[in-house]
Amino acid sequence: MVILKGIGIGILLLLAVVLVLYLRRAAIARSGGTIPVHLRLSTVLPGRGWSPGLARFAGDELRWFRIFSFAPRPRRVLSRRGLVIADRRLPDGPERAVLPADWVVLRCLNRSTVVEIAMAGPTVAGFLSWLEAAPPGAPD
Repeated sequence: MVILKGIGIGILLLLAVVLVLYLRRAAIARSGGTIPVHLRLSTVLPGRGWSPGLARFAGDELRWFRIFSFAPRPRRVLSRRGLVIADRRLPDGPERAVLPADWVVLRCLNRSTVVEIAMAGPTVAGFLSWLEAAPPGAPD
C-alpha cells in the first residue's frame, strides 16, 4: 500500500509540474505577439545547444522564454536597436534532428554578441518586418 501511495504522489507531482508549465505558457501567450523560436544557448558542439521557446514582441524588444522553465522572466532579451542579421541559412548537420526542416536559422549580432535563432520560414518575414520597422530617427 505504501508503494501505491508513493506512486500516486509521484503522478500528482508530475501532473502539477505539467500544469504549471502549461499555465506559464498560456500567461506568456495571452498578451499576443508570440512566436515559436529556438535559441542557441551553447556553441560548444557544432549544431548543438538549441533550446525551444516562445518569443514575444514588446515594443523595441524581443523577449525569449524557454518552454521548459518555471522562470516568469525572459531568458534573453534582444533589442531591435542593436540587432543586425549577419547570416541566414537552413538547418544542417545535427541541427536537422532538432529543428524542423522548413525553419530558418538566423545568425544575429546584438551589439557585440552573436546570437543564433531559428524560426519557421513565414515567421522570418514578420521578424524582419519588425526589425526594420524602427521609428524614423531612432538611434542604432
